[in-house]
Amino acid sequence: MKHFYFLLLLASPIVFTNCGNAQTPSNEKIKMNTNSAKNPAYSKTDTSVVDLKEDQWQKVLTPEQYYIARLKGTERPWSSAFEKSKEIGTYRCIACGNALFKSDTKFDSGCGWPSFYEPISKTSIIYTQDNSHGMERTEVQCGRCKAHLGHVFNDGPKPTGLRFCINGVILEFEKK
Repeated sequence: MKHFYFLLLLASPIVFTNCGNAQTPSNEKIKMNTNSAKNPAYSKTDTSVVDLKEDQWQKVLTPEQYYIARLKGTERPWSSAFEKSKEIGTYRCIACGNALFKSDTKFDSGCGWPSFYEPISKTSIIYTQDNSHGMERTEVQCGRCKAHLGHVFNDGPKPTGLRFCINGVILEFEKK
């Protein structure tokens, strides 16, 4: 019986990582949101809370973005173009345009997802307890539209000691 469980474990497609469940609905590279002109929630200046129905989100987000933002999915590790990016600017929520992180708080954590040690402001992020997948983690959501961004861990660099492990699919980069 021990051998059966060992073989089952070896055959299992589940990959465990520091950042949680690493699955996406497809193997495609990240696509930028080309629907922002059709998205009534998208604004780089409005800070009011966004309250769209799920069918509206499905119309303005790509399937990958919807999977991450609304269904709390996780993209494959090392699949984001933002993971290794060194460009200077601001990372925004692709669903609503909310400013989330500055590029000078980004660092290479080696976990396979874009990582930051500090959000742009205290209101740009919402923290929620996440006990899914048999783990105790802290989920981070957009402070404006509540899109799932990723998780925060206490193993980051100084000055905060935090590592915001963020799905690149939900990010949009605004070059300085």
